[in-house]
Amino acid sequence: MKCCFCGHPESRVIDSRPIDEGASIRRRRECASCGRRFTTYETIETVSVMVVKKDRSREAFDREKLLKGLLRACEKRPVPVKRLEAVVDEVEATVQNMLEREVTSQAIGEMVMDRLKEIDDVAYIRFASVYRQFRDIDSFNEEINKLRSEKKASPV
Repeated sequence: MKCCFCGHPESRVIDSRPIDEGASIRRRRECASCGRRFTTYETIETVSVMVVKKDRSREAFDREKLLKGLLRACEKRPVPVKRLEAVVDEVEATVQNMLEREVTSQAIGEMVMDRLKEIDDVAYIRFASVYRQFRDIDSFNEEINKLRSEKKASPV
């Protein structure tokens, strides 16, 4: 690593320790030329995934946008924010592990709804109503009836 003080290309690592729950490594270094010490950080480089929306436009995957949608669906529901953050982490990991540069918003929406269905029925219906663009009360009833039949078929 090049010294930030004198520009010498060689330095040695004095100390390394994980930070951010192991997502990054903090390294203390000492320049081989001037002897001054400096800190570097090493993080995993992730491939940015593009989300292909229904109108065929593309935008970068945004975990904050996904979390905001989940928070809106779970508003005034007994769902801890930590649980929603875990859902976002799971979905993001799944998307990254697909090894595809592009993923459809439909695929992401289905992943989220599968997880919300297990967490809170009302939040699931709220999210589904926006995601599937329910047009009338019949759309709500169909989704509620489908959810009821799934709950009866697989007792928890």
